[in-house]
Amino acid sequence: MKVLVTGAAGYVGSLLTPRLLEKGYEVIALDNFMYRQTSLLDCCYHKKLTIIRGDVRNKVLMKSWIKEVDVIIPLACLVGAPLCSKKPEEAKEINLDAIKLLLDLRNSNQGIIFPSSESIYGLIPSGEYGTENSPAKPVSLYGTLKVQAENMVLESGNSITLRFATAFGVSPRMRLDLLVNDFTHRAVTDKFLVLFEANFKRNFIHVRDMVKAFIHCLDNFDLMKNEPYNVGLNGVNLSKWELCEEIKKQVPDFYFVEAPIGTDMDKRNYAISNNKIEATNFKPDHTLHTGISELIKSFQILHANQFRND
Repeated sequence: MKVLVTGAAGYVGSLLTPRLLEKGYEVIALDNFMYRQTSLLDCCYHKKLTIIRGDVRNKVLMKSWIKEVDVIIPLACLVGAPLCSKKPEEAKEINLDAIKLLLDLRNSNQGIIFPSSESIYGLIPSGEYGTENSPAKPVSLYGTLKVQAENMVLESGNSITLRFATAFGVSPRMRLDLLVNDFTHRAVTDKFLVLFEANFKRNFIHVRDMVKAFIHCLDNFDLMKNEPYNVGLNGVNLSKWELCEEIKKQVPDFYFVEAPIGTDMDKRNYAISNNKIEATNFKPDHTLHTGISELIKSFQILHANQFRND
């Protein structure tokens, strides 16, 4: 089976690509390498890997490669509310228009596994859990584009959408602008953090468990197809304050306080149920505790300015 992965050198793709190769898939890895990342170098020896430097908005390029594949995993995306807010036109082109192009170019026999986001839920009242049947109420351009793209993918058929929780953990194409990664880095390097709207909750998922979810979908495609699935750690719906308390367990001299004034531009606040995907026998392997531990080790290596998208 041949898989096209766009954004293959990114935070998730640089872990997914070698895992697909290990599983015996032939992989076409497409990326524009906008961050000059070298995260796929360790895969170049593999005979089943093809690397394409290109842009998902290029219709001629996409048409020439999409006909070769059985499954499409479109990871190419401007990720997160801050980046999409800074580059709204580019965000629409990449996060929505390029997905429409893929759907127009593929045939009905080609499967697609689309990475959506729990950002689509926006705000969920305290005491309630968001499920796949909860209404989408995005509070950012990023969330809005994910809703629109996911709807198109599901309507096109022969597809699965994964609504990922907030990602964390170490990847060859590292990101330090993600909540857990950012807070842990500040705890280790600055020793303090000022929180805005510290009671706002998120659900979380390790980046390697995101990869595991894609593999799970490939292994169970017919069982799971044409449905959306939340993908996160069940029971780990933490406020920003609670997240800092978890980090402090491993960084004892970390000091944090909530600002009496000011707001966070990312207004998401929700608790999420991941029961639906767990009913298909998917279980995450990595806890928040182990993710924080590996992040702490990684900060002996990383330079912060290299690894921020925002």
